[in-house]
Amino acid sequence: MSKCKKIPSLNAEEAIMFERLCSFKMSGMAEKFADQMQDPNADLVPFLERFTEIVNHEWEIRYNKKFSKLLKEANLRYQDADLDKTIYDPARKLDTATIERLSTCHWIDEGKNLLITGMSSSGKTYLSNALCLSAIRQLKTVRYIRASILMLELEQARLKSEYLEYVTGLSKIDLLAIDDFGLMDLDLDKCRDLFEVVDGRDGRKSTIIISQLPVKSWYDLFKEHTYADACLSRITDRHNSYRLEMNGISMRESE
Repeated sequence: MSKCKKIPSLNAEEAIMFERLCSFKMSGMAEKFADQMQDPNADLVPFLERFTEIVNHEWEIRYNKKFSKLLKEANLRYQDADLDKTIYDPARKLDTATIERLSTCHWIDEGKNLLITGMSSSGKTYLSNALCLSAIRQLKTVRYIRASILMLELEQARLKSEYLEYVTGLSKIDLLAIDDFGLMDLDLDKCRDLFEVVDGRDGRKSTIIISQLPVKSWYDLFKEHTYADACLSRITDRHNSYRLEMNGISMRESE
C-alpha cells in the first residue's frame, strides 16, 4: 500500500486515528476517513453507511492491486477478452448456456477441466482468455501458455535442475490454459512431461485444453500409448471435464 501523507486539517484525535490506520497499512481506509472528517456534512450520513464506505474503499484498492498482479502473471494473449454479445451470434454456433455457466467459475472450484475444440479462427483462444479473466476477477491464479512453449519450458527446467520446482508450481495454479494442443507430436520425453503436469493437477486444479483437433484424434498424438491412456483418462474423463465445440464462422473474416 502507498504511504499516507499527513493531513494538516485533522484535529489531534483524528490525526491519531489516521496515523494508526496508516501504521496498519490501511492507507485506503485512512484516506477515506480523512475525507469524511473534512466533510462538514458527514454527520448527516448514518454511521454504518460511513463506515461501509471507508472499508469498501480499502477493499477496492487491495482488490485492484491483487487483480492487476494476477492478470500480469496469467500472461493472457487477450487481456481485455470479454464474453460480449458476439457469443450469441447464431453464425458462431456456440453453446451460450454452457458458456454462461462456465463464466461463474464453479467448475474451477471443483477442479474440473474444459476442452475447447474447433476450427481455426473460430475464437477459441479469445473465449478461453475471457473465461480466464472471469477466474482472475474471482482472484484465482491463472496461467495461459501455448503447448509448444510449455514443452520448451519443461525441457529447460530439466536442464537447469529446476524440473520439480516448475512442475510443482504448475500444480498449484487454479486454472492452467494450454493452447494449440495437437500442433506438435509428443515424443517419449514430451509424453512424460505432459503426464507429470496433468497428474499433478488431476482432481484438484482445473485445466483448459484448446485444440483445432477433435478430442477423438488426440490419442494418436502420443508416440507412447501408455502415456496417452494415462494423460487422456485424466484430461477427458466425462465426469471430470466439460466440452465446447466452436465450428461456426471465422472471426477473422467477420471483422
